Amino acid sequence: MKSKYYAKIAAELEIEEWRVRAAAELLADGATVPFIARYRKEMTGILDETAITRIRNRLAQLEELDKRRHTILKSLEERGLLTDELQAKIESAEKMAVLEDIYLPFRPKRRTRAAIARERGLEPLAKLIFDQDPSIDPAGEAKSFVNKEKEVLTIEDALAGARDIIAEWINENEQARADMRRLFTEKAVFFSKVVKGKESAGAKYRDYFDWSELMADAPSHRILAMRRGEKEGILSLKLFPPEEEALKPLETQFIKDTCSASEQVQTALVDSYKRLLAPAMETEMRIASKRRADQEAIAIFAQNLRELLLSPPLGEKNVLAIDPGFRTGCKVACLDRQGNLQHQETIFPHSGEKAASEAAERIKTLAAEFEVEAFAIGNGTAGRETERFIRQLNLHGEIPVIFVNESGASVYSASKIAREEFPDQDVTVRGTISIGRRLMDPLAEMVKIDPKSIGVGQYQHDVDQKALRESLVDVVVSCVNAVGVELNTASPALLTYVSGIGSKAAVNIVAFRNEYGPFRVINDLQAVAGIGPKAFEQAAGFLRIRGGENPLDASAVHPEIYHIVEAMAKDMNCNVITLMNDEKIREEIQLKHYVTDTVGLPTLNDIIEELAKPGRDPRQQLEIFTFAEGIEKIEDLRQGMKLPGIVTNVTAFGAFIDIGVHQDGLVHISQLADRFVKNPADVVKVNQKVMVTVMEIDLERRRIALSMRKKQ
Repeated sequence: MKSKYYAKIAAELEIEEWRVRAAAELLADGATVPFIARYRKEMTGILDETAITRIRNRLAQLEELDKRRHTILKSLEERGLLTDELQAKIESAEKMAVLEDIYLPFRPKRRTRAAIARERGLEPLAKLIFDQDPSIDPAGEAKSFVNKEKEVLTIEDALAGARDIIAEWINENEQARADMRRLFTEKAVFFSKVVKGKESAGAKYRDYFDWSELMADAPSHRILAMRRGEKEGILSLKLFPPEEEALKPLETQFIKDTCSASEQVQTALVDSYKRLLAPAMETEMRIASKRRADQEAIAIFAQNLRELLLSPPLGEKNVLAIDPGFRTGCKVACLDRQGNLQHQETIFPHSGEKAASEAAERIKTLAAEFEVEAFAIGNGTAGRETERFIRQLNLHGEIPVIFVNESGASVYSASKIAREEFPDQDVTVRGTISIGRRLMDPLAEMVKIDPKSIGVGQYQHDVDQKALRESLVDVVVSCVNAVGVELNTASPALLTYVSGIGSKAAVNIVAFRNEYGPFRVINDLQAVAGIGPKAFEQAAGFLRIRGGENPLDASAVHPEIYHIVEAMAKDMNCNVITLMNDEKIREEIQLKHYVTDTVGLPTLNDIIEELAKPGRDPRQQLEIFTFAEGIEKIEDLRQGMKLPGIVTNVTAFGAFIDIGVHQDGLVHISQLADRFVKNPADVVKVNQKVMVTVMEIDLERRRIALSMRKKQ
């Protein structure tokens, strides 16, 4: 029963238990995170998406712990090993590591050295020595255990076998493991060395050729970098605390005297630490540090993705998109205001004067014929040169020329989605269309691309792929539902992320639209296969129908509360359209009169706010950005130059900035501001416009060091 988790989660997250319970029950009933956050505020006490997601994820972790607990109890019971005391300890374990420590002595084992010693009858000797009675002589006691048939040939063989058993007892002791876990957590150090002979091949890991760092202080990017270097065979990576500090608590716990038996226990204790405990803890700490590094890297990726997906859209404009190129020419695609392809061709503005003149005439003709309102130019190879070419045309009306980050456009162009959208076009045309559409509506276009291919992550191929995928899907779902989706024009890829819909229903919606025409009212959605009452409840508030029969269908007001808006209009002696258009009438509404058992002031305030701006895009307006003229390649840079740039990626160690030279520069975390910066995301966001100073140019390695500090 999930109910037993509520108090624990409430305490951990510092949220009242009734709010945790409400969110958990809604999630269990199939409600999505965006739906709960937006349309069930009264039930949860206005929990936001972040809190609801944390509750959901913690519930999953506790369920996984309980699943493992059940498996262990079943295994012990089947083998007749379960006692009341053991069951109580297992039931009370609150962490997976503690649970596994309790189970360790009872876990079915491989044929260990201790197991072999037990087969040879040496356990009584081990117990005798482990008691550390000063009156016994271990060597003398061991004589009676010498047995050639059992392969115990000498007294030392008997003592060695007994020590192996003692070493296993120490390793499996709960307190010992807890102490070692605490010590490793606090004092374990990463030691990274270059593998002999790999110095040249692993030059990019030079910083880690002779590196040591306290695990607790190691940042995400360094942990992932060292692990990648180890995986590639460049680095040797170890993790352990000072040995004397590890042995001391073990000696305090297990060494009872200074007799001969204690000397045998001491030898077994050192062996237990080096052969069993230390490797086990190293493995556990490597997993734990990797998990922490993954969480930090995934959080950075998720934040960057959110900023990118919520980039300001150009909106419904006629766009001429260009995918630049030198030798192969520039692919051109003319799109109408709905993003439909009207024309495509290739021009060659960088292939001599004659070809450039012909290209110029073609652009002028196309701009006039298709009433072009903006140019979208990919920021890849030949991007700056193509931008200069377009600007020099001096087209009538000063049509804006806008650079578009084309990361992932090639991935989209070869995808199944692209082939289905444009079956008669090749990959170059599809990629160009994507550049243009990405300018018009970044969110609608980029949901078609695997988020990992968008280029805003940090070590995204090194982190837990399942956790990364789940986190990024959460971000896409959150962004799509925050913006809202136009039901009559959205692609299946975009509809898939709408709360409650999914991929199959998204395809069915488009098929229904194609067969019966545009949806006139939101309730017609229920006629689509796969959209039952639950799916409709989840999705309806996030869908928009502009120009439909019901003006509320263009807003974020949920259909389940249309009757409240209609009651408001009736009470104010007007219709809904007048209510939406007249601010003075809305100001006269007494919201308390419309409070019910299920609808409170939070929702009523949302209604009034939405009526004032029905369906308005929450994203910021697009600001036209231009790079510095004459600075088009890395060789054009000089130390001390101050240049405009766009943040393309934020990492734990700084931010990468596009300054228009086909190579992003790095603003190290220490150069982000004139103050101490703990987290780069506190200062910069993806797509933010910034001014930077060129600090250093490394032409050989194609690296650019930049600064955003005002005091140099």
